[in-house]
Formats: sequence, structure tokens, C-alpha cells
Amino acid sequence: MTADRTTAPRTSARRRLIAGAALLPLLALAACGYGSEKKDDTTNAAASSGTSKKLSASTVKIGYFANLTHATPLVGLKEGFFADELGSGTTIKESVFNAGPAEIEALNAGSIDIGWIGPSPSINGWTKSGGESLKIISGSASGGVKLVVNPDKIKTLKDVKGKKIATPQLGNTQDVAFLNWIAEQGWKVDATSGKGDVSVVRTDNKVTPDAYKTGSIDGAWVPEPTASKLVAEGAKVLLDERDLWPDKKFVITNVIVSQKFLKEHPDVVEAVLRGSVKTNAWINANPDKAKADANAQLEKLSGKPLPADVIDPAWQSIQVIDDPLASTLQTEADHAVTAGLLEKPSLGGIYDLTILNKILTSEGKTKIDDAGLGG
Repeated sequence: MTADRTTAPRTSARRRLIAGAALLPLLALAACGYGSEKKDDTTNAAASSGTSKKLSASTVKIGYFANLTHATPLVGLKEGFFADELGSGTTIKESVFNAGPAEIEALNAGSIDIGWIGPSPSINGWTKSGGESLKIISGSASGGVKLVVNPDKIKTLKDVKGKKIATPQLGNTQDVAFLNWIAEQGWKVDATSGKGDVSVVRTDNKVTPDAYKTGSIDGAWVPEPTASKLVAEGAKVLLDERDLWPDKKFVITNVIVSQKFLKEHPDVVEAVLRGSVKTNAWINANPDKAKADANAQLEKLSGKPLPADVIDPAWQSIQVIDDPLASTLQTEADHAVTAGLLEKPSLGGIYDLTILNKILTSEGKTKIDDAGLGG
């Protein structure tokens, strides 16, 4: 992974997961789509940290995806960074999602307090609640999205016209990006049906590789590791979304928090964010070990690890970062408006980077800008 900020590595004890399962319904329009399954796990911070720190909440409920763009929670939970910061008095309850809509609903219902999630569900959750449900409190990852295609059918970007290209879900982050790219080519597609000069086929990431193998799609605009799974099946990378953004950076994963939990338990939020910042620094200082940790977690959650020809290129395309890249969030919202999937939102106040900047300045690092969207 690309370096962001570094600190000295540290040692921590491991903790074990206690698995359970639950299902949450999807919201009507959404965001980061990977299916609707959710798994709950509980971790006792006391077992990992060995400290006597007592915070204001006995439990913090954390949500994330079993996805490499969520490397921070995957690695931080395995290495015990979050448990170390929370201390002996706070239990971590994990909920693993495959869908942004389900995670937003869980946040709104109080089933999770803090979550790692993509920009589109963050915008959607903020907009649908009238700015009452969540705050974005940190970044987590940039990049990790590619347009991969069947090289026998598509050799140039112009060849995408008339082809069947998958995205994870109607209105999700990659769907919005692809619809915007299509519009920039001068092509027309009905956003809702996906029909037009390009056939946009909304396909769950779990089944996209099979859809590619059977020929029902000609390519896909997808996040990692799905993109690299397709490459392993013979697809070629036609476009890396990083190349469409200034400095090759765009937000793919944020950290969000329930406004209620932030107000009632700022000390717990600070502990989790300290764990996030330390995890990101450790990942960038120890990329190979972090990659192995992330893959071990994916194996635990999905039943099998990613092979080297998938995880190695996927890992290289993702940058772990504390900066939420706020200006790119506004751009992504504008893309959704252009696509006809969202009425122009007012994002003023969606960020609260106060605690993050407190942590960064305490470590001698530069404060992060909210692009005028704080409050």
C-alpha cells in the first residue's frame, strides 16, 4: 500500500471472535452495495489491552465490510489496536456487512455506533436524515476501483459502448462513478434501468466473477478485490479510477459515527479514532504483514483466503489514509446529481474532524481540512 503517515510499529495481543448472524433489510436507494448479509462478533477489549482504562461506554458497536477497502478495521481488530485504545472496560461488538444500505440502517437503528463505509451511503444517510443521523469523522482509504473488461470484446475505451458492464448496485459508489464516466463520453444511459448506449448491469460483487465467466457481462466497474478476481479469470484492466482524480486520490472508505453516540461518548469515539490512526500508520509501515492480516480476516469471515494473484494487485491499488478527502466527496455527490440518482444535497456539516485533528496534532501531524463541509 502507498505510504500515508508512519509511526513505530507496536506489539499487541490477539483476540478471538465470537460469531453470530443477523439480517438487515436494504434501504430503497443506495449506496455501497455488496449484498445484505450482516454478521455480528463480540470482542472484549479487556482481554486484548490489559489496561484498566475506563471510558463512558461499556460497549462500542463497530460496523465494516469484509472488503480490502476496509483494511483499517480488518487489520486494526486483528492486531488489537482498537482494543488497546479502548481499555479494559469497553467491549467491541463487530457487525460485518456486505451492503452500505444495511449499515446505514443499522446506524440509524442504534445497532452500530461507528462504521467504515463508502462515500455514497454516507451522503445518502446524511441526506435522508436531514443531516441528523451521522457525521463523517475520518477517512480510511482511497482508490481500489477499476474498470476491467473482456479483452476479446473490448480493446479500447470506445469499445465499451454497446457492451454489458456490471456495477455492484444501483446508486452505489461505483455505479455513480461509471454513470458519470459514461456521460463524459457523450453516451446516454437511463440511470434507473441501466439501459442505453451501455448496458449497466447491477450485479452483486459476490457473483460478478461467475457472471463474467459465463459471458453474461463483458466487464465491470468494481472495487477490490472483485476487480483482481476478474483479472485472474482473464479480464484486463482498462481503466483505474485513480487516473480520473486529481493527485490520483478519491475517497472510497470513510469512518462515520452516530451523532447521538458522538455527543454521549466522545471519549469512546476518540479511542476508536486513535486506534484507526495507529492502524493506518502500522499498515503503511508494515504492508506485507498487514496484507497477511487482512487476508486472514477475510478467510475467517468468508471461509477462504484470497489467492496471491488476487490479493497482491488489489492491495497495491488501495491507499490507507486518515484524510477523508472531503473535496472528492462533494464531487461524488455532484456525480450522483448529474446521473439523476440524487437531488442536489446540502453537505454542509457532514464532517466533524475535531477529534481526528486533536489526535493528529497530538502526534505532531498536520490538521486535515474538511473542504468547508464541517460543522
